[in-house]
Amino acid sequence: MARKKIRQTSTFSLSFLDIMSCGLGAAVLIFLLLKYVVDSPIPNQDPQVLAEISLLEEEILEGEKSLVRIRNTISDVSDESVTAQGLARRISEEIKELKSELDEITPDSIADIPGLKAKIARLESQKKALEETVPSGNKAFEFTGDGDRQYLTGLKLGGRNVLILIDSSASMLDETIVNILRRRNMSDDLKRQSQKWSRVLDITQWVVANLPLSSDFQMLTFNNEVKPVFGDKVDAWYEVADRISVASAVQGVNKVVPNNGTNMEKMFEVAMSMNPRPDNIFILTDGLPTQGDGAPSTGSITGADRYRVFRNAVQKLEPGIPVNIMLLPLEGDPYAAGAFWGLAIRSQGSFITPARDWP
Repeated sequence: MARKKIRQTSTFSLSFLDIMSCGLGAAVLIFLLLKYVVDSPIPNQDPQVLAEISLLEEEILEGEKSLVRIRNTISDVSDESVTAQGLARRISEEIKELKSELDEITPDSIADIPGLKAKIARLESQKKALEETVPSGNKAFEFTGDGDRQYLTGLKLGGRNVLILIDSSASMLDETIVNILRRRNMSDDLKRQSQKWSRVLDITQWVVANLPLSSDFQMLTFNNEVKPVFGDKVDAWYEVADRISVASAVQGVNKVVPNNGTNMEKMFEVAMSMNPRPDNIFILTDGLPTQGDGAPSTGSITGADRYRVFRNAVQKLEPGIPVNIMLLPLEGDPYAAGAFWGLAIRSQGSFITPARDWP
């Protein structure tokens, strides 16, 4: 009798492999669809809006860092102020005691008088120096930098009539050409909030805060026009000791919106027409002029063209007036540093390129 052949079954039959392949293909298809949805751009999203959001996020981070530094600085200044006030009171008491001793001196001790007077004079000078460090002291406008960066060596802040000239052209919005073009089309509020223009405002406040109280000042902005930051007259002078005028100048420059080109020829003409003329000039800028005598009427302007326009503009400047330049960075202006350095040397002024974290 023949034996029946027993058919052996296998788990990995052809039907089973077909089912597994179909399932795997479906899983891959779902994965590709999900990845496409995630990677797809958001519809109707304006690229300019995305760029502005990115810039605002960067400025928020910088603002938070600056806020921490400011809080630490305020705490340090408060401690120093309390210490200085205590030392000033102690010196005042010593001066009173010495003066009372001086009144009680008998004729037999006349030889001690010069020594006591010298000691009183020395204590009074120490007291004056301490009072100048107190925030309620002699400065017309208070500005506290980050650590020792508020101090500069070699910058001449004196003068009877000090003229502060602030470049308010569109290039003051950023350091690179691409970002300048992008920010130029933004709103006025966003222009004022740009990081480079914020540095301009801080530096301006530092200069005003460190002017001598015996000086008069005027603050003008220049692009293709020259305008005072407050008031109607470009040739008006204001006392540094007048806190209202100083506050008005600071508030006025905070409202300025950078735009247009740079005409330094017109700037020097206005400065030299002032009566009385300035005897110390500060120029806060980032590059050579783009408008004026010698500038091309059409097309782009090269670095050599800008240098030629600058030389023509400097001829409007009368000799004997120190010109101090604070030059901020700008892309694509290779002749600026050398040209402004030469002007500072010839006029016996100073040339400074501030660090990014100053003042």
